[in-house]
Amino acid sequence: MTIPRLSIFAILISAGLAGNAVAADAPAAKHAITHEDVWLMKRVGAPLPSPDGKWAVFSVTDPAYDSKEQWSDLWIKSLTDDTPARRLTFSKGGESGANWSPDSRQLVFVAKRDGDDAAQLYRIDVAAGGEAQRLTTLTLGARQPKFSPDGKQLLFVSDIYPGNAGEEDVKKSAKERKDRKYTARAYETFPPRFFDKWLDDKKVRLFVMDADAGAKPRDLLAGSKLAALPGFGGGQGDEGQSLDAIWSQDGKAVVFSASTNRDEAARAAGYTQIFSMAAAGGEPQQLTQDKHSYHGLKFSADGKTLFTLTEAEEEGKVYDVTRIASFAWPLNNPTPKVLTATLDRSISRFVLPGGSNRIVFSYEHAGLEQLHSINYAGGDLRDEASLPTGSIGSLAAGGKAMVGVWESAINPPEVYAFGNGAPKRLTSFNTERAAGIDWQAPEHFWFKASDGRMIHNMIVKPANFDPAKKYPLFAVIHGGAANMWRDQFVIRWNYHLLAQPGYVVLLTDYKGSTGYGEEFARAIQGDPLKGPGDEVNEAVDEAVKKYSYVDGSRLAAGGASYGGHLANWLQATTTRYKAFVSHAGEMDLVMQWGSSDSIHGREVNSGGPVWGDKAVWREQSPVMQAGNHAKGTGFTTPILISVGELDYRVPANNALMNYATQHRLNVPAKLLVFPDENHWILKGDNSRYFYSEVHGWLAKYLK
Repeated sequence: MTIPRLSIFAILISAGLAGNAVAADAPAAKHAITHEDVWLMKRVGAPLPSPDGKWAVFSVTDPAYDSKEQWSDLWIKSLTDDTPARRLTFSKGGESGANWSPDSRQLVFVAKRDGDDAAQLYRIDVAAGGEAQRLTTLTLGARQPKFSPDGKQLLFVSDIYPGNAGEEDVKKSAKERKDRKYTARAYETFPPRFFDKWLDDKKVRLFVMDADAGAKPRDLLAGSKLAALPGFGGGQGDEGQSLDAIWSQDGKAVVFSASTNRDEAARAAGYTQIFSMAAAGGEPQQLTQDKHSYHGLKFSADGKTLFTLTEAEEEGKVYDVTRIASFAWPLNNPTPKVLTATLDRSISRFVLPGGSNRIVFSYEHAGLEQLHSINYAGGDLRDEASLPTGSIGSLAAGGKAMVGVWESAINPPEVYAFGNGAPKRLTSFNTERAAGIDWQAPEHFWFKASDGRMIHNMIVKPANFDPAKKYPLFAVIHGGAANMWRDQFVIRWNYHLLAQPGYVVLLTDYKGSTGYGEEFARAIQGDPLKGPGDEVNEAVDEAVKKYSYVDGSRLAAGGASYGGHLANWLQATTTRYKAFVSHAGEMDLVMQWGSSDSIHGREVNSGGPVWGDKAVWREQSPVMQAGNHAKGTGFTTPILISVGELDYRVPANNALMNYATQHRLNVPAKLLVFPDENHWILKGDNSRYFYSEVHGWLAKYLK
């Protein structure tokens, strides 16, 4: 059934459910967190303010255990008053990639609706109301739309097949592929797969079209020498490759970042350069001439400065901090001015609020992510008003308005306004449910490791916590390794749900973690598992010593991805733990190098190729420590092993080797295989089963 829409201005004062609804009844007694609490929290997407700063649009997913019952729609919130947020779309398929017209009256977004074989661009008139109108009907769909500065055109990303010259060719190629009688895949490029997908031969392209239904899109890169390069492409994501592209302020040019060395992925670091081309078409001009990476392009309001995020892509290094840089526009000098060169932190995101010459940005540090700013010249670094705990997960500016999503471990995501005094919460989708849970904010502590590094940790306590009691400790190890435990609400490894049966959860940012500077993140180079594993062990020692309620005789450890790697390493090298949990964990560095979807970074981290003389390939592969079993120093502790069969980042052969090793050594082990999951467990019932198995495994050996 189609639900008619009124003018948004009328809807905003009409009756109905609101994002900011307040329960009239007194709150019920608090309860220990359940899987339903975690899974059914509404998932609030990144808000985008209108250019006039009066509105913010964002997605809200209403989750369900049955994916057929799950809804995701766009919501809109006034930024000038306290009128509750209201639903803007009513489509079960969901929307993404929303972008405002310059006059703040229309929105374009991406959706796959009835009759669409691929996601298409839709436009809705926010001011006048009415149904969303489909703008594109491309065979391979459309994504990442952006209005031109005059609102008359749209820039977006789509794909073609090799040799296609237009949409008719694309349609013909798609039919040929659909009609094939064989199912084989053929590859001459690397990698052949990504996370949970075998890649195809589509080629990413930039398109421009008039912002009207029925308008014909133009492939800006058609016939260009740039697009013909074997290494041309964009960043790989779930929906294909992406090209970070924006309009110049006068609307006459398109500026974008793209890679020209994707064909070297197996033997070199990838990098993205900045290009410009006329909106009418022609050969793109390469503006930067280095081997850095650039993304997150933004123009200043006057169009005279181009800002970007950049990484140096330093050869032979496993990690580079992300910095803010700028270029005078038109870009005649290809050397960037790095504005955060003295700040040893990776910038997550930045915005350019109207009416200001300051850049507002966020970065990770010690479990938090807060706001900071510098001026356009890169000076006068300041801390901006932020909440004292938690993390900012998105940030966008429109006019003088600045909005984003903030969350913490005990405050699921909500939309907030920033930049005008203390942050102000604009939505309350999850506040009532969160208020009914018995949980405490994580407690932070630091210690000095034996290698001299200061290591940050968080402690999470279970419901009904009694400091006079003794609790088993579960050391949960984050993935990455270029990652950081954050004070945030997590679905896949929710801290409080892991602690719920009566465990204290320890979260340690071992060396290799982000949020502590470039050297700290690079410190695992040549030492991928032993050094981080030692620091996890030392963190456990510190927690036992520091907190009287931790029972040092009942310890467990586990994690996923790189955290799974470390769990396997600890099982192979120590007997101090009573149980392990390893999800998507590697067992053999050589096998992981050859079977995963990313290999060059693994060579850099280990100091050379697998056929070289670097001992780390053998000495830090968990399976190669199987001889420790006879010595009684490892591979004796019971382990729960889990894997998604569609995981191509840490393929399932690692879990199978792990399980085989345990049985060969007669170690208690259990293997969970999820045929329909990838690197993460993303389906509701699978997630509930996974948590129940983790709880059951820990209870068996810790209680």
